Amino acid sequence: MTDDLDDLNSALRTATPAPDTAKKAAHLALAQKNFAELQGTRDEARLMSERPKRGFMTGVMKMLNTLTSRGGLAATTALVAVAFVALVPMDAVNVRLPWSVAPQEQTAGLIAEPDDSSPMVQAPENLEEQPADVVVGAIASVSEATQKSAPAMLAAPAPMPFVEGRSRMLSEGRFIELPDTETYANADQNPLRITAETPVSTFSIDVDTASYAIVRNSLMNGQMPPADAVRVEEMVNYFPYAYPAPTNGAPFQPTVSVSQTPWNPDTQLVHIAIQGEMPALDARPPLNLVFLIDTSGSMNQPNKLPLLKQSFRLMLSQLRPEDRVAIVTYAGSAGQVLEPTTASERATILAALDQLDAGGSTAGQAGLQQAYAVAAGMAKDGDVTRVILATDGDFNVGLSDPKALTDYIVKQRESGTYLSVLGFGRGNLDDTTMQALAQNGNGQASYIDTLSEAQKVLVDQLTGALFPIAGDVKIQVEFNPATVAEYRLIGYETRMLERTDFNNDAMDAGDIGAGIAVTALYEITPVGSPALLSDPLRYQSVQTESTSDELGFLRLRYQGPGASESQLIETPISRDLPDQTDTDFATAIAGFGQLLRGDDYLGDWDYGDAIALANASKGDDPFGYRAEAIRLMRLAQSLSE
Repeated sequence: MTDDLDDLNSALRTATPAPDTAKKAAHLALAQKNFAELQGTRDEARLMSERPKRGFMTGVMKMLNTLTSRGGLAATTALVAVAFVALVPMDAVNVRLPWSVAPQEQTAGLIAEPDDSSPMVQAPENLEEQPADVVVGAIASVSEATQKSAPAMLAAPAPMPFVEGRSRMLSEGRFIELPDTETYANADQNPLRITAETPVSTFSIDVDTASYAIVRNSLMNGQMPPADAVRVEEMVNYFPYAYPAPTNGAPFQPTVSVSQTPWNPDTQLVHIAIQGEMPALDARPPLNLVFLIDTSGSMNQPNKLPLLKQSFRLMLSQLRPEDRVAIVTYAGSAGQVLEPTTASERATILAALDQLDAGGSTAGQAGLQQAYAVAAGMAKDGDVTRVILATDGDFNVGLSDPKALTDYIVKQRESGTYLSVLGFGRGNLDDTTMQALAQNGNGQASYIDTLSEAQKVLVDQLTGALFPIAGDVKIQVEFNPATVAEYRLIGYETRMLERTDFNNDAMDAGDIGAGIAVTALYEITPVGSPALLSDPLRYQSVQTESTSDELGFLRLRYQGPGASESQLIETPISRDLPDQTDTDFATAIAGFGQLLRGDDYLGDWDYGDAIALANASKGDDPFGYRAEAIRLMRLAQSLSE
C-alpha cells in the first residue's frame, strides 16, 4: 500500500506543470497596467499612507503572489471566487463587470477594452479597494486555469444600457448613478430695458457654435437640454446665411432690417447681420497647427478620443503641403508625440494619432504650457499659428480654476498664437472652462458629438475658424427714446460690455473669421404700443429733443489683423428697413432657443409655432442643417409634453 501511495505521489508530481514565473509576473504587470490606464478621475491623486497594509484583500493578493503551482493557483482562485459569491448580496447578482472580459482574453491574460454599449467606470486606485466582482475579474486574467476552474462564477452578466450624459461607478457590488458634473457658461436672460433710462446697449460679437451641438446631443438622446447649456446667439449663429457680402472696402458689412415679432404682434425685431468677406484660399498664409489632445482616463469613451482621432483625420485633408502639424498630449503629465511635420507627410501624422490611448488624470496646465512652447518654435513671420485643444473640458491638475486659466491664456495670445477648443463627450463636459479658454484665446469653441459635426467644423468652416479677418469686434446700439420705449437683446448674455468699453481698444472682444456670418436680434417696443411692460413715472417725464423718426443708431468697432487701433462703422436704424433673406429662419431659431431656456417674453408662442416658421423660411438648405433643426424642434415638442 505504501508503495502504491509513493507511486501515486510521484505520478502527481510528474503530471504537475512546472511553474512559469515569468509568465505569472507578466500577467500581473499587465493587469496593474490596465487598471492604471482606465482610472480617470476629476480629483487630484490621493496621498497614500506608508503604513503596512492589512486586511482580507491584502492577504488574498499576498497569497496569489507567493503561489508557484499552476494547479494551486487554479484551486485557490476558485476558492476565492466562491467566497466572493457567498459574500456579495443576492440583489447584486445582475451587476456586470466594468470591462467586457471575453474567454479568449482571459486565457491570454488580457482585460478587454470598454464595451461600447456601457459607460466607463472609474477604477479604484488599488485592488484592495475594489468590489468583489471586479477583483474576481482581475484574478481571472492572471491564470489560464481560472477559466477551466470556475467559468460559471466568472462569466460577465449582460451589459447594462448606456445612458448618455450619466456616469456610473461600483459601490458595494452594484452600479449606482451619479449626477452629471457638467458645468455651463451662461447667465440670466437679458432684462427688458427702458430706453429713457438706458438708451445704449453694448456687447461683443460671438461666433461660437458649441451650444447648438450640445442641445442637439441632448435631444437626440431623448433628454431636454439643461437650460444653462442654451446660449441663444450660438444657436442662431450655427447656420450659414445669405447675407450681403461687403462692398464698402471693410472686411465685413452690417445689414439691418426691421420686422414684426412672431410671438408678439405689438413689438418689432431689429435684425443685425454681419457677413465677413471670403479671401481667395490660395492667398492664405501658411498654417502652423498644434493639436493639444486630452488623453486622460475620462477620454476613454467611444464619443471622446476615438471620435477625436476620426475628426482630426478629416481635418488633415484641408491642409496644404506647406502647412505644419505638431501633436502634444496631456494626462498625468504632458508630452510631445509628434514633432512639427509638414501636412504632406500624412501617414506620419496619422500614425501619431492612431497610437494615442487614454489613461491617467488631467494635467491641463502642463499640456497648455508645452503646446504654446511648441507653437512658439513653429511660428514664422507671415504664418498663422494656432493651438487646437481637444478635450472633454476636465482639467484637474494644475490651473483647474477658470480665472487662473483665463489669465494664463490672455498672456499667451499677445504672441499672436490663438487658442480654439473642441469639446467631446458628455457627463463631465466642462463648458465653463472651454468657453473661458476660447474667448480669451481669441479662438472659437465648438462641440463635436458626431463625425458630421466634425465635417462642418473642421472641413466646411475651417477657414473661418483659423483665419480671422477682423478682431475685437464690438456692437453698440443707441435707441431713440422718442420712437422706442423698451428693448431687449436676445442672447449674448455672456458677452455684454459696459458702454465705456466700446471705445476702449484695450478691451478684448470677439473675432470674425473669413466668410463667417454673425447675427444679433433686438426685440423693441414702439412708443405707444399696448405691449409696454413699464408704467410712466409719476414725478419724471421723458424728455427728448430728438425729432428723428429713426429707431436707433448702430455702431461697430473692429481691428484689422495685427492692428492696435480700431475702425468705426456707423449706420442708422430706420423704421422702413425691409426684411433681408434668412431673417425669418434666424428668428425661428432664436424663438426655439428661448423656449428651451424657458424665457419669459414669448407668451403663448410654442414649439409648434417655431416649427411652422422654420418650415416656411427654410429656403436653400444644401447641407441639411435647417432640416435637422426642424427635427430637433419636433423632438423638443414631444419631450416637453
